[in-house]
Amino acid sequence: MINTQDLVWQDLNQANNVPDNVMIWLDDKDSLTAKLKQKFDDFAVNVLHQTQENPHTNEIDVLGFQGQSVIREVELLGNEQVVVFARSIIPITSDTKNLLKIGSRPLGEVLFNDSTIQRGKLQITHTGSTWGRRSVFRIGHTKLLVSEFFLENLYA
Repeated sequence: MINTQDLVWQDLNQANNVPDNVMIWLDDKDSLTAKLKQKFDDFAVNVLHQTQENPHTNEIDVLGFQGQSVIREVELLGNEQVVVFARSIIPITSDTKNLLKIGSRPLGEVLFNDSTIQRGKLQITHTGSTWGRRSVFRIGHTKLLVSEFFLENLYA
């Protein structure tokens, strides 16, 4: 897992020195799940945990929400190797009650297959050789935050 608490995020359009093979993953407004399914013959989601807890301060600041939330952390596997670590902050509201029942289904499948869900701008970060992006999705009146970290196995 990646310590997501103290990362510094910036808007994608302010990024510099991002390797080209990383930028094609960071600067993609479509479903990461769909892109991974195209790249790998075998795609799977490993839910590390999905529990009710408090988000990090930087996540609360982005969402503008301090109520009860579910933190969902998963590994996305391509050909049985972990290629992406994802952390999602899902506030518990009437807008998200069905979303919290997806089990091991990819969150991206749900978010990108519902035309009423709107995605905000992308922000990026990096820690060591791992690059990440995050964006806010709006479901009704509720905002949720999805952060995705692209591991070196993705580029191998």
